[in-house]
This record gives sequence, structure tokens and C-alpha cells, in this order.
Amino acid sequence: MHHARVRAVLVTFLTTIVLALAGCSTMGGDSGSPSTGTDTESDAGSGEESGETEPGSAGGSGPVVLATHESFHLPKKLVRAFTEETGYTLEVRGSGDAGTLATKLSLTADNPIADAAFGIDNTFASRPIGAGAFAAHEVELPPGAEEYALDEGADLLAPIDNASVCVNVDLAWFEREGLTPPETLGDLTEPQYEGLFVTPGASTSSPGMAFFLATVAEYDDEWPSYWEDLMANDTLVVDGWEDAYYGDFTAASEKGTRPIVVSYDSSPAFTVKGDESTTAALLDTCFRQVEYAGVLAGAENPDGAEALIEWMLTDEVQSALPESMYVFPVSDSATVPEDWARFATQPDAPYTLPSEVISAEREQWLTEWTDVVTR
Repeated sequence: MHHARVRAVLVTFLTTIVLALAGCSTMGGDSGSPSTGTDTESDAGSGEESGETEPGSAGGSGPVVLATHESFHLPKKLVRAFTEETGYTLEVRGSGDAGTLATKLSLTADNPIADAAFGIDNTFASRPIGAGAFAAHEVELPPGAEEYALDEGADLLAPIDNASVCVNVDLAWFEREGLTPPETLGDLTEPQYEGLFVTPGASTSSPGMAFFLATVAEYDDEWPSYWEDLMANDTLVVDGWEDAYYGDFTAASEKGTRPIVVSYDSSPAFTVKGDESTTAALLDTCFRQVEYAGVLAGAENPDGAEALIEWMLTDEVQSALPESMYVFPVSDSATVPEDWARFATQPDAPYTLPSEVISAEREQWLTEWTDVVTR
């Protein structure tokens, strides 16, 4: 994402049928991270078709069509380099948010809508894989990327980027009030933090769903009791991340009254004043999201699709991901901006759940979660 304030939508729970058909990064609605952005003219983004490059003199030829979510953006100079290096032209076709993309790929597995797909994350992966939407690839992963490979389907989807949804706190507010910030999920239910926490909803927001999954990973079958305690502590649940961050979070809104919010591990890199960040991500509360790319089964240009995935794992593209899409690279040899290196600290042991478990339990979880938060 560039000029927008949010890193575009990861998942929206559009209807009950989407819930039934799609797996989940289990996220819904919007997802975001504060953004300074890059020049729109330098980016290649989603749309019905984009990628204005001319074929180069390399071995490949013709277009390679990429189906992706609407948060896909890369500098145009990189897209031109892809054509120069491979001979393929890139056509980017947006397919809504990541949840919509996963559903569309699953339902069109016998008649693929593109040659490659990017943006399926670890919570949605099981659905299109189970539908046979992806073909095996032979892409070699760069150093460090194996850490993010799927347990099932590693030969079908290659990890491209990662980010973690974490509880964030307004350090300046806590300092002014003389109150110690929380550190863990359990702390959020303590009396001293009553009325201070805002989160986007699990059924309407991608980071909201990720936060919910973190609570499931921590409390297992006892997660409803934890959410009852959260709600009893006057937790505010809003529709989307932007509502929470820019509407209620004290560090981002003059009208905000809540100094604790669900956001991202990269968010503190965008609240820097002087040599310090005024916010912090609580690294013991994070849920990891990983986005993948794969060659679609029955693709018209499978060689081009594989070349595209290999290109997305090059240092040049991996190093562009933080400022283009506000995510971390999976390659150890990629670089990140200076502010990210200083302030966007990643958790050592984020919460995770198997995508097949999320896919199987998501709908029931959301039904129970809605019952708890609307009592």
C-alpha cells in the first residue's frame, strides 16, 4: 500500500457462504498499518489489468497473469525489470480482498482465472489447496524463507512476505498517566486497563480476526471465558482497523480515548518522533500472518508463473515489500528501511494455528465469538 493509511484489505467476511466456502486467514474486513507511502506513479497496483511493460529480449514471451488481492503494489521500475530479465509481461488482476481471492480460486480450480496467484495467507491456504487450485512448483526458496513454508502444501505455495498482528500501546499516554502498560493478553483483562482497549471485530476485520486467533492459540477451548473477561473490562469492539486506530486510539486521534489497540508489529515505525517511537507493539500478543504465491493448476503460462514467483523472491522485490505493502520479507538477504530495523521489531515466538484447523473451526468460532461480544 502506498498513499493509503491502511495496508489494503486482507479478508472480508462477505456473506455466510464465503464463510462456508473460504478457509480463513480467518480474517475479515480490512487490515492496515500506518503508512507514509510511496509515489503512486512509481507503483504497479491491482486492477483488471495493469503492468505497462514491453517485452524484453530474455527467453520468455507473452503475458503472465497474476490474480491477487487489492493490496498488491510494487514499484513500476521493478515490474519493468521483470520483463527485461524474463521476457514476460505482467498483467495484474485484482480479485477483491484475500478472502474473496481464496474463494474465487477455489471455485474456479477447473478453469483458472490467471497463471499465478499471490496473497493467499496461512489462514486461508487450506481451502484453495484442497480444491486443487494450485500446481506443484520447483521454486527455490531464499535463505530464511523455509521458516515460513506451509506444513502441508509447501510444494504448491511459496512464502513471499510476513507480518504479525499485535496489540499496540500509546507509550506517551501511559507515561503521562503514570500507568505501566500491559504486556500480555491476560493483562488486558486486569482492572487497571478497564475501558482502555479497542479492537476491530473478528467477523469484520483482518487484524481483528488475527487477534481473535491469538486468543484461541493461547486459551484453546477456554477462549470464550477470556473474551467474557475482556468484554467485562469494557473492551470496545469496532468494525474495522481504521475505525479502531484512527478513530479511538489515543496515539492517532485527538478524539481517541483508548491507548491500547490491535494493530501490527510494523506500526511503531510510523509513530516516530525524534529518535523514539511513541507507541510499541506488545510482542507477546502477536499472531503471525504469511502470504504465499503459487502457480495455478491448468495455467496457460505455467513457466511464466514460476518465473514470476522466483522474481518475487529476489532481493530487489523482497527489499521493496516493506515500503510497498507494509510487510516483512521472508528472505534473510533482503533489507528493510532504517526505521523498520529500529522500531518495527518482530516477535520471536508469535502465535500460530494450522490453516486446516482454522478452516474447520472458523464458522463455529465466529458464531460463538459473536454471541460473547453482543451479550
